[in-house]
Amino acid sequence: MTDQPLAGKAVAILIANGFEEVEMTEAQRALLRAGAAPKIISPEQGLVNGWHGTSWGHYFPTDKQMGEVLAADFDLLVLPGGERSVTKLANNPHTRRIVGSFMDAGKGVAAINHGVQLLAVAQRLKGRTVTGNDAVREAAEAAGATWVAEEGQNMNIDRHLLTARGPEEVVPEFIETMLRVFADAIEYRRQLQAEKAAAA
Repeated sequence: MTDQPLAGKAVAILIANGFEEVEMTEAQRALLRAGAAPKIISPEQGLVNGWHGTSWGHYFPTDKQMGEVLAADFDLLVLPGGERSVTKLANNPHTRRIVGSFMDAGKGVAAINHGVQLLAVAQRLKGRTVTGNDAVREAAEAAGATWVAEEGQNMNIDRHLLTARGPEEVVPEFIETMLRVFADAIEYRRQLQAEKAAAA
């Protein structure tokens, strides 16, 4: 694997006010180091406000409004947690379209903490295995997912879908695994396209 396995790949990071700041910023930094181009997608205008610990955190500039985003313009998707953020996104009509399109295309998706709920909102969890914040378990199972509840298993990989629980100490492992899952997803799609081209 090269030092920049995600070179040139466009990554959508879907957040609204109240997102878990560390989950977004650590992912954003790691993606930049891997050569990717992460973009903040949000329903918020101009700036989106993070949640850090027990209070509001920093403001971050948004790159695109949700209404103008197509999953086809991106290679990968990150869904950070944060109860306020996820609740707002869950009520946004564009969330189902965006997340669903990523899942349908078999692109790499990484969701942590409450962010896993957005997979359920998109109704793309039937037959999938996931984990996350216990508060979203019911929604995930209602959407057809099998929930991983083993103690000590903080993450789950199901094909090119990575889901993870929310404690802050899990974040470094989540980020490391995310990069690996994303690199695998990119390689898989490259091989599929090569096979299609050869068969044409």
